[in-house]
Amino acid sequence: MRCPFCGTLDNKVIDSRLSHGGETTRRRRECVQCQKRYTTYEKVELSLPALVKKDGRRQPYDRDKLKRGIKRACVKRPVSDEAIERLLDDLERGLSERGDAEVESAEIGRRVLLSLRAIDQVAYVRFASVYQDFKDVHEFM
Repeated sequence: MRCPFCGTLDNKVIDSRLSHGGETTRRRRECVQCQKRYTTYEKVELSLPALVKKDGRRQPYDRDKLKRGIKRACVKRPVSDEAIERLLDDLERGLSERGDAEVESAEIGRRVLLSLRAIDQVAYVRFASVYQDFKDVHEFM
């Protein structure tokens, strides 16, 4: 691990702990050269399927893009960042366990909707309004 302060690769681990419910390992490190301390996080990398969009295009799964969409739906709502992270972790675990090479983006949208419905009704409706691509108020109702 490269030191963020001086750039050297020589460091030592001072402390390791599990965090985020055992999903992540938090490590306190100390640079041998400049003696500054910093924290790193280690997480298992899941093999996630590619997304197949409505128009047939394929693109890699992008957690950050999905997270931004969910956060937009949760603006000014009592939904914590931890709840969003859990939602994404659960979604990714489920996708990884399926073992498919590809998954339709609509399937991911449905899964997010189910999770948001249990977390916050307003965020659910906001996400659904974008995900469902309603053309008018009657479709929305």
